[in-house]
Amino acid sequence: MAERFSTGVKLAIGGGAAAVLLLLGLSIGRGRDLKPNVAEAVPAEAAKPARPVERTRAQPVAIDPHALTVKRILPIDGPFRHGDYVWDETGAPASGPVVITVDLKAQTLSVFRAGYEIGSAVIIYGADDKPSPLGAFPITEKDADHFSRTYNNAPMPYMLRLTSDGVAIHGSDVQWGNATHGCIGVPKAFAQRLFGVTKLGDLVVITNGKMLDTSRASRG
Repeated sequence: MAERFSTGVKLAIGGGAAAVLLLLGLSIGRGRDLKPNVAEAVPAEAAKPARPVERTRAQPVAIDPHALTVKRILPIDGPFRHGDYVWDETGAPASGPVVITVDLKAQTLSVFRAGYEIGSAVIIYGADDKPSPLGAFPITEKDADHFSRTYNNAPMPYMLRLTSDGVAIHGSDVQWGNATHGCIGVPKAFAQRLFGVTKLGDLVVITNGKMLDTSRASRG
């Protein structure tokens, strides 16, 4: 069963998960599976992936428009409010490429593994003077017990770094009216789960209201 958590806070976000994202406005090829990177027969130390090159928020990476085919979205019935999240890995592959999508307009984040949505949460994001960047960014660092070096040693639990100039996904107090300095804030319990399924190099795609046809994706 899906785990759904709600703090019953004020503002209802539009229904549906962040699965309905168009990756950087590109048309997505339907019927194509996500293709995991298949390591060749080389020694383990050589097969270890290199740490992704760090980028600023002005340097998103290019992505393959066929990088994601949505096979399943999680059912979210009723309003999705600040502090809410769902997590359900039932029926999803145990392994496969992980892609995180963020829609600033819908204020939601979704995580897919091999095309199956396994989690979604309401987010907080950058204020007008420190906006969250748009584009695709690989995870370049993970730190479960991180504190900001820029903003008064502020706690950033389960931090997934996206840029070298201070943008990350991390656990936050997700309430209506809160904002960040460009980071994507998610409920701390959700951040812990997200931290557990991601690795360096996994892609995070941030858009602002771009939509993807999920009519062929199963629900539940």
